[in-house]
Amino acid sequence: MTSVLYDVPGPKAKARNWIYSGIFIVLFGLVMWWALSLMAENGQLEADKWTPFVTDSRVWTTYLIPGLIETLKAGALSMVIALPLGALLGIGRLSDHAWVRGSVGAWVEFFRAIPVLMLMLFSSALYAPQLMDVPSDTRPFWAVVTGLVLYNSAVIAEIVRAGVLSLPRGQTDAAKAIGMRKGQTMFHVLIPQAVTAMLPALVSQLVVILKDTALGGALLGFAELLSMNRQISANYSNTIATLVVIALIYIVVNFGLTTFASQLEGRLRKSKKSTGAVLGTDEIDDPIPGANTAAGA
Repeated sequence: MTSVLYDVPGPKAKARNWIYSGIFIVLFGLVMWWALSLMAENGQLEADKWTPFVTDSRVWTTYLIPGLIETLKAGALSMVIALPLGALLGIGRLSDHAWVRGSVGAWVEFFRAIPVLMLMLFSSALYAPQLMDVPSDTRPFWAVVTGLVLYNSAVIAEIVRAGVLSLPRGQTDAAKAIGMRKGQTMFHVLIPQAVTAMLPALVSQLVVILKDTALGGALLGFAELLSMNRQISANYSNTIATLVVIALIYIVVNFGLTTFASQLEGRLRKSKKSTGAVLGTDEIDDPIPGANTAAGA
């Protein structure tokens, strides 16, 4: 018995998978026991390391919540700019004009090859008072956003290009057969169908954008969520506990983002848009010659 993508495991394979799963669980439990034992030996599991997150509201109102807000602001703004810019770049790479494909391709490959941290550092230098009149207190924020947009728009462009190229060639041929132009074919036929195929990769990239804001906090002084670890640890001497709490916040936020995207993907797959839109004759510039005559006959 087989499915579309793989052979359904038989009794022996199922038993083997259960054994592998059991071994993994045991090993994971041993690693966790070793880590907790090591933390206990160093006093990292003592109550005074963890109670500030419950008893002292200043940990949240002064450090964690403001840091989370800055992370979400930088991540959201980067997403809002990078998504449409990446879509345009991806469509540009599919252009019939060689000069458009070449120039867009050079842009995409250039910024995709440079580490995002280096782009943030270049952006911070660009926004220096000697070159641009950007306030010093907001310069780290804009440097982070600029670096994230430049890098992730290039990556999203490749996702869009791959998503469109993954569609059957017959979709384009059918659109040409009814007289649709390249732009009409792209925006009314190919893009609506490619969205569902691209969505998992796009969501993964959005999660990467959100996490990469921490790079700005590490080197540029951007007051994002992870950078608050230094201030909380200095006041409460609980570095490990703080890092655990911050990691849990990241997990919750990213889980919410992926859950929303999964629900959106399910709706798109059920929507008529996932199968492509049907255009009326008034939206087609060059209908098939003789089509109206034949219909009238």
